[in-house]
Amino acid sequence: MCGIVGYIGNLDSKEILLKGLEKLEYRGYDSAGIAVMNDNGVQVFKEKGRIADLRNIVDEDVVANTGIGHTRWATHGVPSTVNAHPHQSNSGRFTLVHNGVIENYDILKREYLQGVALKSDTDTEIIVQLIELFVNEGSYTEEAFRKTLTLLKGSYAIALLDAENNETIFVAKNKSPLLVGLGETFNVVASDAMAMLQVTDQYVELMDKEIVIVTKDAVKIQTLNGEEISRDPYTAELDASDIEKGTYPHYMLKEIDEQPLVMRKIIQKYQDDNGELTIDQEIVEAMNDADRIYIIAAGTSYHAGLVGKQFIEKIAKIPVEVHISSEFGYNIPLLSEKPLFIFISQSGETADSRAVLVNVKEMGHKALTITNVPGSTLSREADYTLLLHAGPEIAVASTKAYTAQIAVLSILAEVTAKSRGLELNFNLVQELGIVANAMEVLCDAKEDFEDIARKFLSTTRNAFFIGRGIDYYVGLEGALKLKEISYIQAEGFAGGELKHGTIALIENGTPIIALATQESVNLSIRGNVKEVVARGANPCIISMKGLETEEDSFIIPEVNELLTPLISVIPLQLISYFAALHRECDVDKPRNLAKSVTVE
Repeated sequence: MCGIVGYIGNLDSKEILLKGLEKLEYRGYDSAGIAVMNDNGVQVFKEKGRIADLRNIVDEDVVANTGIGHTRWATHGVPSTVNAHPHQSNSGRFTLVHNGVIENYDILKREYLQGVALKSDTDTEIIVQLIELFVNEGSYTEEAFRKTLTLLKGSYAIALLDAENNETIFVAKNKSPLLVGLGETFNVVASDAMAMLQVTDQYVELMDKEIVIVTKDAVKIQTLNGEEISRDPYTAELDASDIEKGTYPHYMLKEIDEQPLVMRKIIQKYQDDNGELTIDQEIVEAMNDADRIYIIAAGTSYHAGLVGKQFIEKIAKIPVEVHISSEFGYNIPLLSEKPLFIFISQSGETADSRAVLVNVKEMGHKALTITNVPGSTLSREADYTLLLHAGPEIAVASTKAYTAQIAVLSILAEVTAKSRGLELNFNLVQELGIVANAMEVLCDAKEDFEDIARKFLSTTRNAFFIGRGIDYYVGLEGALKLKEISYIQAEGFAGGELKHGTIALIENGTPIIALATQESVNLSIRGNVKEVVARGANPCIISMKGLETEEDSFIIPEVNELLTPLISVIPLQLISYFAALHRECDVDKPRNLAKSVTVE
């Protein structure tokens, strides 16, 4: 969601901040702003809309070596220039950017700020006005900052400027992600390392309820109680070229095309010297010690978890439940005696999942995180981590992270099964290699999928995806992709459920996208297609080679039946992409959506 950048050093900060914000566009936002500070004070530039709109209003003549910036995704208050960050105290002395949600902002406003005129509708402004209030009462800036933080309930990542001290940025975090980057004559602040990869690859992780005093020459980390903390930096292993579009018109298309490469990289990363798949032995032991696995995830990661359930149950023979994290956190079911929790998250910062993880750890249960981002909050706080090795995913609609999650879950199931002495009737390394080749074939068939999108989805207001068994789970993901980026009302259903109510929605010409990759239910799903065709639906059947008929719209290459989600999803990704393109939607940054959902 919201993104934060900050710079303090010897260079002019404006362009560094603007470029940093551009790297955070993928997180989703509706307004943006920067504040720069020099000997003459603080100047704020903010605007509703894109970073390009912000660039147009930034005064190029202003030179300032210190600054902070922000991309906002509205939570409190509509998207507007007034509600955009940075926010300033009434005197203009203090300027602040904030990511997160302050749950008790209304209470704080009533108890402390009755006589203060507020300019915005945001919870963020309460923070900066409180800091000024406490300074006016006699506190020095760091003391007022610390006192304010102790009053806040909720999540926050904060960067604060004091116009009377242009040599410091005051930083703090709780639940929301924030890093400090290190340089020789400067230091930076960022929600995501890729934002400031332009100037440094050395970063220090910040933990919850820590305060950081950042100057150009030093970074001082403290607890809220004032205890100093020493923490070594890590190297952000990101290639700057990985976060550029190159010759592609959109990040989403680039990331769809990267899936064969990601598949081969995962095989390589999880192979030992003998060519056998391997994972950390402690994870294997945790899997074997568990009497039930609980997969916790949201959105696309939840759909990957549904597929992963099939892998773990059918290959490793361990029962699995899959739960939506936002529901599980408030409605925990009766747990088994020895549960293991698996958290799936592309970013590793999903707030709903993190809330569940906190509860799980308090109950004394073990947790494994499967994520694309090493050092992320879910990775740090879980007992174990499996990395996706998918590289940065910039487009809001997830593609390569989804297939990477499924591939890693298949490896987890296979390694666990072998450790339990279970016989497998296939070689997973070989089968994943076949999958990678099939992915390339599908990625090269873009014209076919553009034709399908044009034929079935160019003017429709809704669409349905149907499948049975594992195809149903892929249909859920396909429907999510289509609705995310094209704004077509799309839903995924189990084929057999149509007659239990949903078939009432079928009208003449309604697009039905059906998946037929499973031999055991092939005839059943085709029967479901005939039911909707009889009521006027326009069917698009995507089948696997060996199961095809003349009426099918596209036939995917044959792979191991259990691994079909890895390739059957690619036609759905590309169909969604071209549908959005033809409808002139913003493919990479769809309305109202954020890439990294860091608030509950």
